[in-house]
Amino acid sequence: AVASDIHGKNHHVDGSFGNHVVSLRMLLSDGSVVDIGPDRDADLFWATVGGMGLTGIVLDVTLRLLPVETSRIVVETLRLPDLDAVLAAMSEGDHLHRYSVSWVDLVATGKNLGRSVLTWGDHATLADLPAPDRRDARSFAPNQLAVVPPLVPGPGFVNHLSARVFNELWYRKAPRHRSGEIQPIAGYFHPLDAVGSWNRLYGRAGFLQYQFLVPFGEEVTLRRVVEELGRSGASSPLVVLKRFGEANAAPLSFPSPGWTLAVDIPAAASGLSELCRRLDRAVLDAGGRHYLAKDAHTTPDVIREGYPRLEEWRAVRRRVDPDGIWQSDLARRLDLL
Repeated sequence: AVASDIHGKNHHVDGSFGNHVVSLRMLLSDGSVVDIGPDRDADLFWATVGGMGLTGIVLDVTLRLLPVETSRIVVETLRLPDLDAVLAAMSEGDHLHRYSVSWVDLVATGKNLGRSVLTWGDHATLADLPAPDRRDARSFAPNQLAVVPPLVPGPGFVNHLSARVFNELWYRKAPRHRSGEIQPIAGYFHPLDAVGSWNRLYGRAGFLQYQFLVPFGEEVTLRRVVEELGRSGASSPLVVLKRFGEANAAPLSFPSPGWTLAVDIPAAASGLSELCRRLDRAVLDAGGRHYLAKDAHTTPDVIREGYPRLEEWRAVRRRVDPDGIWQSDLARRLDLL
């Protein structure tokens, strides 16, 4: 969580994980243990937040948590007909809710391009719950409805046709507008956990998750990426759009003000490498970047261009690990060291 400076559906309000960390205890490459924080060796602290584990081993984390009264979320759902509609709704309404996320249909074309189901959420208070539910208001027992068996044949079940069918059903199932629905916290935040080993649906080759951000004002690039993914026939039904708020001080933290789209693509998809390279160029030309924690395909040049403070981060890393003890496959592949 610290190393990737993870973000959630609330970044537009609360920022990413590092914003809530008070202090870290960390093992350095020379065997010493240090306590750092935003006010204690701030350069090392912020290099560690989002630093992909390359500054040292985090031993302890002290962080601030949000007190909640219940384990439920009050959810408002909107079914929106196209990409322009969902961008407008999120721009106008996200600030009224702590959590916001939109599922986007990348298979639909024409006037339905980017049609979406947007869900806003806020922590339910005791007063929001029916009287019988208040007795176990903090209960947490997420259920697994099914498990995908291990022997999914060949390329798996996720393809353009299955994505088209699923997307149509998912979109039609959503209400045009519904507010005040009470959902379990796990159902709202982690709906995929209801299906065990869901990744097996992609077959033996698995999937690649492509996640990027583009700044506000570059919605034309977001639309271009959505169109390109739709034309490719490679995208799956698992597509998430979120709206980021202000960045923190970490040089390698991913979020900054703008839009982030994450899409799961079957790794066996034809022309996947070429598709990703085209998308990379569009994202970088718009002043965007890619999420290191999700990356499986980018190059050192893509990361250098997307993270202009990389040299600043490297200088801190050299100070605490001059012999290059801490390494990773990702760091070597992307020439982070």
